[in-house]
Amino acid sequence: MKLIQFRNCQLVRNHQIVKDDLWVRGGKIIDPMGIFFDEERVSDVQVDCQGALIAPGFIDLQINGGYGVDFSYDVNTVREGVLKVARGLLAHGVTSFCPTLVTSPVDTYSRVLPQIQRTAGGTSGATILGVHLEGPFINPSKKGAHPAECIRDFPNGINSLLEVYGNLDDVSIVTLAPEKENAKEVIEELTKRGITVSLGHTMANLSQGEVACQQGASLITHLFNAMLPFHHRDPGIVGLLSSDAIPPGRTIFFGIIADGIHTHPAALRIAHRVHPEGLILVTDAISAMGLSEGTHHIGQMDVDVSGGRAYVAGTKTLCGSIAPMDECVRIFRKASGCGTVFALEAASLTPAKCLNITHQKGTLNYETDADFVLLDEDLRVCSTWIAGECVYNNPEKCPLS
Repeated sequence: MKLIQFRNCQLVRNHQIVKDDLWVRGGKIIDPMGIFFDEERVSDVQVDCQGALIAPGFIDLQINGGYGVDFSYDVNTVREGVLKVARGLLAHGVTSFCPTLVTSPVDTYSRVLPQIQRTAGGTSGATILGVHLEGPFINPSKKGAHPAECIRDFPNGINSLLEVYGNLDDVSIVTLAPEKENAKEVIEELTKRGITVSLGHTMANLSQGEVACQQGASLITHLFNAMLPFHHRDPGIVGLLSSDAIPPGRTIFFGIIADGIHTHPAALRIAHRVHPEGLILVTDAISAMGLSEGTHHIGQMDVDVSGGRAYVAGTKTLCGSIAPMDECVRIFRKASGCGTVFALEAASLTPAKCLNITHQKGTLNYETDADFVLLDEDLRVCSTWIAGECVYNNPEKCPLS
């Protein structure tokens, strides 16, 4: 197998930036010491990175679509649409993602889910890590852009959920409201099946959130959005960031939209300072990402995009972002003052931890997948690599040689 050496670069490794070469073979990052001393060989190919920073590829756990595609709306062309988005994400350093379905009619799930399978990435696009099902088991009082007529309960526990979703084989995340009747049993069963349970679109108080976490919930969907605001006598779901009732050894993760619109810079700073180990950057991008302003879709609803903001048509209700992940990283770094490494890990290492896939993705550790992104000093994408293969190159930023 071809041995590739990336030189003249810096690496994000072990929570710091180090000056070192990156060695790749067979789609994996490898330890060069074995090459030098055991195999006594040199690289087959050298890539001059021209001083670029190499970071783990970005992982987006919540994205509804992009480039004119909506995963919950275009039910007849889902497979093609997912591939179109997977290709488009490469230009923004995203090497893995979870296609997200918003609350939809029951027949939408039966038509869409069979068309989205976990798929290894490459030149055809970013890796699909499994579907994120955001609803319909949410609280109508915090529905946001989710259609009220499609919101459901689960009177029969997990069976009610299966009646809506059907097969859960390619589902990675389910967002639900923990205050719903039988939620405890549903959370416990989903967790047993290896599915990440996220709390969102909810009116739950802190106690209800803590019970959900004790049953296995480990993620909060777009913190501060579609939940009760923080109150000093009952901080609601937001209070999970500093709760003392979380099971020992459990980290509560939370997605946060750092698009400069959904979350005020001060709120970003608060979240970062209170619970940095759980912070995950998500785009919550909709079909309008990468397109001009105008009317688009999110699920069953029309969306008006103007001034960089996406609203449910005819309202002032925000309904997803149009900012790609690399832009969110830059915005978050500036707004929070967190530093380059933290901002990059919030889009790579921490989401990988949330899904328990750090043995494969989210780091530049030896024997992990060679999924990474080359960035300039402003954190703009020079090139994107999956399994050691260049899948996107921006010659204006960093021509490869």
